[in-house]
Amino acid sequence: MSYMAGTYFEVALLGVGAVLTGKFTSVSGLDMEVEYEIYNEGGLNYPRFFFKQNKPQVLVLEQGVVTSVDSVSLLMQMCNLGMSIPLAGTVILKDSFGESQRVWNIVGAYLQKYVGPTLNSNQASLAVSRIELIYNGCC
Repeated sequence: MSYMAGTYFEVALLGVGAVLTGKFTSVSGLDMEVEYEIYNEGGLNYPRFFFKQNKPQVLVLEQGVVTSVDSVSLLMQMCNLGMSIPLAGTVILKDSFGESQRVWNIVGAYLQKYVGPTLNSNQASLAVSRIELIYNGCC
């Protein structure tokens, strides 16, 4: 894959009463990992593999701070009230013209961690927040 300047990730994850949407500068954890059980039968020289389960992955979204109503804070409030809401949707890589280049589908993602930005008025750096969601892999 060649490097594309000005790209960003558009994320839209929806759940019952919860929405997580935005444009993110960095997305990682678009992985899928499967665990197998090895089974050996008597008299056979090769093992047989059986699907056991998907291994949970961590989807990490990083973006600049938003100044309007933040869907992440609403989702955090729901988690603080004990509501565990599965999110499903897409992560879309877009080029500098806003055209879709690649799409990943996410199902059954749960908010695991939110790290707020480090704010320092003496530095001219972008404040970045980090959102971590646990899920069973993308497709």
